[in-house]
Amino acid sequence: MRMNEMFELTGFQRDLLVVASALEKPSGQEIKERIEDAMGKAVKHGRLYPNLDTLVEQGLLNKGQHDRRTNYYQITEKGKLTIQEQLEWMRSESQALPA
Repeated sequence: MRMNEMFELTGFQRDLLVVASALEKPSGQEIKERIEDAMGKAVKHGRLYPNLDTLVEQGLLNKGQHDRRTNYYQITEKGKLTIQEQLEWMRSESQALPA
């Protein structure tokens, strides 16, 4: 993902990507619970799943099936690189973060 493509993600999508990267093949429900804990408010399915699908379409997450009812999401190498580039950009632009 080129740096300018990273900026095409919403903040919520970047947050979902970070949460998914911290878990081993999390379900959508696990991601939802984790992001709700971090945000301190409920996330509706109608917001969560379209954004996860966007991350899958962009090649940042892979989507598979745990069973017939439950999907899982796994960060791709492209997704990991996107997070790393975001952090590097934030460090280069902010005096509040250590270099």
